[in-house]
Amino acid sequence: MPDMQTIIGTLLGVAPPKYGDYILNKVVALVPMRHHSQRVPGKNYRPLAGKPLYQYILSTLLACPEISQVVVDTDSPPVIEGLRAHFPQVLALERPEHLRADQVSMNEILAYDTSQVPADLYLQTHSTNPLLRSATVSRAIQALLAEYPAYDSLFSVTPLKVRLWDQLGRAINHNPAILIQTQDLPPVYEENSCLYIFTRDNLLKRRNRLGERPMLFPIDAAEAWDIDEELDFAITDFLMSRTAQ
Repeated sequence: MPDMQTIIGTLLGVAPPKYGDYILNKVVALVPMRHHSQRVPGKNYRPLAGKPLYQYILSTLLACPEISQVVVDTDSPPVIEGLRAHFPQVLALERPEHLRADQVSMNEILAYDTSQVPADLYLQTHSTNPLLRSATVSRAIQALLAEYPAYDSLFSVTPLKVRLWDQLGRAINHNPAILIQTQDLPPVYEENSCLYIFTRDNLLKRRNRLGERPMLFPIDAAEAWDIDEELDFAITDFLMSRTAQ
């Protein structure tokens, strides 16, 4: 297995070394998509601003030169049919029956996916992040590669400068006795689920996408919008329709 410096060289255009018949230094993007959705029915394939939701993130990932292959893990017939018709270059993995229940952890799904498609690095995102830009995805990959192994994984965050309290009424990130403007508060970070970058080794050792030394990668809130509720769908549809005008 080559070290990360070799991987960096490959992504910068240096020919990767061959180990037997297999060329290493591969970054694979994984996009899990369930047919069933609890809060927004059929959201992964529901039309958003004129086309199915999942098509936005696939176009974003396919435009990233650092990504060698895009893989969709799904149990959804409409998604599988759409991939065949519009994204033949995307690999469709049919999710096994034992991984389709609501209570199955995403980490278990990723463990299966990474067993099916070998790579040096995996990037996982969601179809519910249609505003995510390919330039942002590329920057995230490059950021981790530049700092590896000081950081062994990456996840995206949204910086927040608001006054936060816990359930006992205790201030988390500010002193109530000293009132300052919110823009002057030290930021706290919300895990926004837009991007995770990890190795299979870390995933299997920790049963988690996050390694021991994860890098926080900030993304602007407007780009990090995640569709989790009907209101999110309506707002995102409005934003994308306005952008298309």
